[in-house]
Amino acid sequence: MSSVFSSIKNYFHDIFYEDNPNDYNFSLGEQTNPLVTNASTTFNKNSEALNLDNESLTDTSNDKIFPSLDVNLEYIRVRFNEMINSDIIIREFTLTARNKQYSAFLVYIDGMTDQDVMNNFILKPLMLKNTANSFEGNQNRVLSEVKTNNITVRKVKRFNIVEYISNCLLPQNNVKEFTKFDDIVKAINAGDCALFIDTLDIAFDVEVKGYERRSLTTPHNEMVIRGAQVGFTENLRTNTSLLRRYVNNENLIIESVNIGKLSKTPCSICYLKNIANTDLISEVRYRLNNLAIDYLTSSGQLEQLIQDNDNTSLPQIIATERPDRTSNLLFEGRIAIIVNGSPYVLIVPAIFSDFLASSEDYNLKYQYSNFVRALRIIALAFALLLPSMYMAITSFHQELVPTELLYSIISARETVPFPILFEILIMELSFELIREASIRVPSPVGQTIGIVGALILGQAAVDAGIVSPILIIIVSFTAICSFSIPDFSLSFHFRIMRFIYILLGAMAGFLGLAAGLCVHLLVLNNMHSFGVSYLGKNIFKTDEFGNGIVLSPAYRREKRSKELKTKRPKSQDKISMRWKYPQH
Repeated sequence: MSSVFSSIKNYFHDIFYEDNPNDYNFSLGEQTNPLVTNASTTFNKNSEALNLDNESLTDTSNDKIFPSLDVNLEYIRVRFNEMINSDIIIREFTLTARNKQYSAFLVYIDGMTDQDVMNNFILKPLMLKNTANSFEGNQNRVLSEVKTNNITVRKVKRFNIVEYISNCLLPQNNVKEFTKFDDIVKAINAGDCALFIDTLDIAFDVEVKGYERRSLTTPHNEMVIRGAQVGFTENLRTNTSLLRRYVNNENLIIESVNIGKLSKTPCSICYLKNIANTDLISEVRYRLNNLAIDYLTSSGQLEQLIQDNDNTSLPQIIATERPDRTSNLLFEGRIAIIVNGSPYVLIVPAIFSDFLASSEDYNLKYQYSNFVRALRIIALAFALLLPSMYMAITSFHQELVPTELLYSIISARETVPFPILFEILIMELSFELIREASIRVPSPVGQTIGIVGALILGQAAVDAGIVSPILIIIVSFTAICSFSIPDFSLSFHFRIMRFIYILLGAMAGFLGLAAGLCVHLLVLNNMHSFGVSYLGKNIFKTDEFGNGIVLSPAYRREKRSKELKTKRPKSQDKISMRWKYPQH
């Protein structure tokens, strides 16, 4: 392998290093981790290009852009596999500046750039307008002039080709200069175009993104009656701009981070600088910057990689597709993480009561919101415990059932050939299958599957004597209760735990259920989300975490969460309705 790099150095020594070989530093990565691992590198001194057989790339983070355009061109061709990639476009041309011609080339990905911008605002200025010498950037500029004893001293700024191109020939508002190939390759993959010019050891990154994107639509899974009817999309910049429209404050900070060694997925960390806790911001940065993965495709994958507890199915990070909810949580001192390609935004930290709240709660009167929240808590308890309580009562605690109801249960089960445990498990698993099937098939068919599965199969099972009618009622009511939980992830957790409680009720009755509840609560109490207690130290206080479980009136929401330790503990004055109390 050392002979390969010796040949490379000798080749470029003969061409470029005649004046001073130390002026150039040629390396395709480190010699211990070369760009070309196949060692089948061929050189033809009479050809204009350097041919590399690139079977696999290793560490390229230190590869710098060369002054030679031919070497840069061949590097780009090898790095992007231009010979077999049909959407990699390389446009070679010549530009003239200060009566001197420079060879150059553009590289971009077809379908990810705006062709009109490319033709009219990049290629046209570079190929046509650059022949004129009247531009200010094409002349030596006098910065200052001092006259002393009939002697004029002028401070002149010499012509700079880089400034000339950046300031006079590229009218785009976002033009960057990179010295490393990794940075320019990342920009090309994101939809920008790169401009390489002979004799320059830098490349220009010009933002010309123009790929198709989904328009703003209503949220699919967080629908509300009274509230914003717009949701996030899969485009990162669309989401950040949408968030800025809702926050409307200059203290909103949007930091960029790329995750994945290969995919380099763009992500954004969003927070309010004058509210969010500095330690919390540092913790989020630390976790995102220390993910050793090859690729990241969605926010759901990222959620699993940065959550505190891996051995529980409980959601520990809020995932929302609503910008209004995201902005509300940012004003509380939370931090939002946006992943390019995912319409769901992650918000940290989270506590248990966050998953019982809906965006609509803050848009309605607090009396109704508290009533609905109470219904959700009751529904959560029934969704978790109702089948297991039926199991425990019919197997161990028949004395707790009124006599008439007990006779009805016994008479309904006379024709059922299966034990109660087996009967409950059959019905619960059947309903889970129906729910999963209705989600995976197209929407019109999914509704049909729900009707056929829930009504026809249920009635047929009762008529055939496979299950009892009362169990159909219990399973149906349990399903309705589980649907009332606002967060899908929390609903999924209780769907799993329901089977565990059924087994506990079958083994030990109410004693088993009590033991399971104690263990469940201990697990919840010991959990943390980014350093914040999952249950919260003051979970029933109205000024904790978005006013906690019990929602206070809008004029009483004076304080932010104490556990978040925000820079601004107060969210509003004690007397917020000054029109009503002008004396204060």
